[in-house]
Amino acid sequence: MNPCTAVQASDGSTAVEAVAARDFAEWRRMVSESYVPLQVEEGPGPFVGSIRSLHLDGVLISGLHTSAGRVLRTPKLAAQADRAYYKLSMQLSGSALLVQDGREALLTTGDFTLYDSSRPYTIASDEAYRALVMMFPRSMFDLPVHQVATITGTRISGHDGLGRLVSRFLQNMAGDLDALSGTGGTRLVHSLLGLVSTALAERLELRRQDTAGAHRALAVRARAFIEANLGHSSLSPDEIAGAHFVSTRHLQNVFREEGTTVTAWIRERRLERCRRELCDPINAQIPVSSIAARWGFPDAAHFSRVFKSAYGASPSDCRSH
Repeated sequence: MNPCTAVQASDGSTAVEAVAARDFAEWRRMVSESYVPLQVEEGPGPFVGSIRSLHLDGVLISGLHTSAGRVLRTPKLAAQADRAYYKLSMQLSGSALLVQDGREALLTTGDFTLYDSSRPYTIASDEAYRALVMMFPRSMFDLPVHQVATITGTRISGHDGLGRLVSRFLQNMAGDLDALSGTGGTRLVHSLLGLVSTALAERLELRRQDTAGAHRALAVRARAFIEANLGHSSLSPDEIAGAHFVSTRHLQNVFREEGTTVTAWIRERRLERCRRELCDPINAQIPVSSIAARWGFPDAAHFSRVFKSAYGASPSDCRSH
């Protein structure tokens, strides 16, 4: 059924539709018709499959009871879609594993996750379970698609913070879908989507903080490594990245966030070491070229040029003062 098509009761209100599959073949068809085209694989144990659903203003709200198995939104099926939907799934009983974009969300009772129908995903369980599934066009969400894409397929706990509030709302809704069929149902559903959006925005902010903290920590480690190896003329961004098990591109991005580049930082630190030694009277008898070579400048002429550019005076001038 098209998720934007509502079933009308005899009094004109939106009605809850309940369907149960007689066998797995019928269940496979029901699942794809109720949501988006999916590949459904049967698991062990006795078969069960039923869906209670309600359509409100383009939002599908459904209570799902299914036996063990796998549901796959394959790359081919995702590519054939002409419209993108977000799907919110909250575990009502049992457990299920959702995988999208390499991220895994193991959901137990009360937990929920958001995923995107325009990209492949898999949902698997080795036991029968119940879930509440909401499906709605991506355009109904007030968060940028590229930001949401970074947290789809991640578990949001239903036991603390805003996640607990969303989870309680969803569980109450799952327990009484008929209550949403009245005139206030649409407003409640849109309020819920706003609450979910707020919970995801909180998750995005925490992720940004985690990312920023990880970047700062990497920058600190990389600078310490540079400081310890300044005298090696072969010191390079590739070597530093390899020593910290990250890509050179990622390392460069981290330094760029701090307003510099890896190469520029190495050069600045080498020049500062040279300046200190040139200004120290104890080194007055050591040739400028020797000091330069000690700190990674084997080419005396090149050293003189970059030193003067950095300090406005030649190495010899610095030494004479």
